[in-house]
Amino acid sequence: MNTDVLDRLSEIDQADVVRCARALLKRPLLRTGGPESDLLPLIYRHRATLAELFAGVLGYRLVVERRFARLYKAGPGNDPTRGEPSLTPRGYAYLALCLASLTGVGQQTLLSRLVTDIRSAAGQAGIRVSDALGELRAIASALRYLVVLGVLSETEGTVTGDEEALLTIDTTLLGQLVAGPLGVATTPTELVTLAARPGPRGVEHALRRRLVENPVTHYADLADDEAAWLRKRARQESRLIERCFGLVTEVRQEGIAVTDPEDYLTDVSFPGQSTVARVALLALPELLRAGEAADGWVAVTVEQVTTVCDELVDAYPAAWSKLMVASLPKLADDVLHLLLSLGLARPGEGVWLLSPAAHRWVPEPDGAPRHAEEPEPVLEPEPGWSLFDHEGETP
Repeated sequence: MNTDVLDRLSEIDQADVVRCARALLKRPLLRTGGPESDLLPLIYRHRATLAELFAGVLGYRLVVERRFARLYKAGPGNDPTRGEPSLTPRGYAYLALCLASLTGVGQQTLLSRLVTDIRSAAGQAGIRVSDALGELRAIASALRYLVVLGVLSETEGTVTGDEEALLTIDTTLLGQLVAGPLGVATTPTELVTLAARPGPRGVEHALRRRLVENPVTHYADLADDEAAWLRKRARQESRLIERCFGLVTEVRQEGIAVTDPEDYLTDVSFPGQSTVARVALLALPELLRAGEAADGWVAVTVEQVTTVCDELVDAYPAAWSKLMVASLPKLADDVLHLLLSLGLARPGEGVWLLSPAAHRWVPEPDGAPRHAEEPEPVLEPEPGWSLFDHEGETP
């Protein structure tokens, strides 16, 4: 796939298509009344170009109507670098049960009836439910999530209130919500696997998705054929995703790092302003020096990370949130999991491994250090002359 689809457009239209593509990558379900809904008319205008772009470059299907746009992105599968989920595992279970219950309800339903239907669906699926506070919160979180997506509207009352509520269901959005092949998968594990499968062009689509959706792609994490393909086409793929999605790549020996100069598509900012982000940034140089390197990866222990965090807290006591530094083990754990979400660290056997990409954040001096200047020699006046002598006069 080249960028012929963009070459056919004027520069203004090219910029609009890239802007819309970035918005859809960030919000795969854009709807009227939701965040960035002002882009829907522009997306509708360029729907054919956008559909061709996503299908060719990433193998994603795009559905656009006047009041919503749905980009069917592949699921991440088993990906520990993802940040905190929107719902707990129990909340996701109730979300699936809620979707199953809503398919036969119609356009409106009472909250009490929906909860009853959810519990009934749970029983049919062999899932134990109770009236415990945690269960009720998980159900409420799932319903609130559907309200945020626009699938449910709170016509009267709220899904988190104590009173009865009347809910209106957007059946069109409900039908567009699930991206996995429910009709094909026979088990939950198979559904996750099928949802994360590569596009029709196999390695090409799989690797482009990986570059676009992840901050760092290491060659060591890829299959041999994938690593060989990406090494050969690293420069071309970098230019492609920069032109189509405005992302900037850094190609190194160990892999490729991808950043968004505008931070629009960045879900975890780094460097950041939080205590954990600043401690992590300052800790990296010391950790990279203290650990043992193998194939570019640096092994550090949790004790080493805790020690470095302790030194930073002591050195700059007024710079941190007191709540965040109250427990050094908790701070060290937060730092490691932040680096994990950035693709800069991963758990190993008894240690944590720091990515070679972490070296890009090691500070470098602006120039050579300045040494103390030697005093300039005092020039002695030539014999017979004085600073106050007039030119041309002799003593």
